[in-house]
Amino acid sequence: MRESREIAFAPGMNDGALFEQIRHRGADYVRLMSYYSAAMLEVETKFKVLSIEFNGKFDRNPIESIKTRLKTPKSVIEKMNRIGKPLTVEMIEKELSDVAGVRVICSFVDDIYKLADMLALQDDLYILKVKDYIKHPKPSGYRSLHMIVEVPIFLSKEKRYMRVEVQLRTIAMDFWASLEHKLRYKQDIPQEHAKEIAEQLQQCAKSVGEMDQQMLSIRKQIEGDY
Repeated sequence: MRESREIAFAPGMNDGALFEQIRHRGADYVRLMSYYSAAMLEVETKFKVLSIEFNGKFDRNPIESIKTRLKTPKSVIEKMNRIGKPLTVEMIEKELSDVAGVRVICSFVDDIYKLADMLALQDDLYILKVKDYIKHPKPSGYRSLHMIVEVPIFLSKEKRYMRVEVQLRTIAMDFWASLEHKLRYKQDIPQEHAKEIAEQLQQCAKSVGEMDQQMLSIRKQIEGDY
């Protein structure tokens, strides 16, 4: 009988206990995370190469910074529990599209779409899903362009395609999202103020969107592209 590859983590385990379980029983999980890490590196490199090409064409760098992140074991467990799927490496790889994440911070809104189009033209990468929260912001006011891509990684004996979530946003969008995230997860905000705070955040998001458009307009005026 084949041994079960399910990673038996108990709810409420602290991070130390989770890592101990991974170390002793989750070798397959660790291997899977190494594949996601390699996929993040592939996508990050693609954006760096595109930035060099973009700079040559338009004489400016469209990317301010690139950030990568791998979901923690705790986050993986919580999400798998939330969607009601067993915690096996096979199901993690099948069900989750955001284990590996690459966030690209751009200078201007139009840079986001140019980079996304350039990425989509690469013949070894597949765009599986696009969610445009810039043209269609979330109710909270959140803005960003999300893409789920599938990219090949080349191992010693095989080639594997791994999914990576890509987020493209401006500096202003990233500033708003970072602060909103911190405030949203504060545990001591009085309930009676929650609605008021949400409305203020929405107004801030609107101001951020207007500022991005104004900055883009100013850049076009300077470049003579009216």
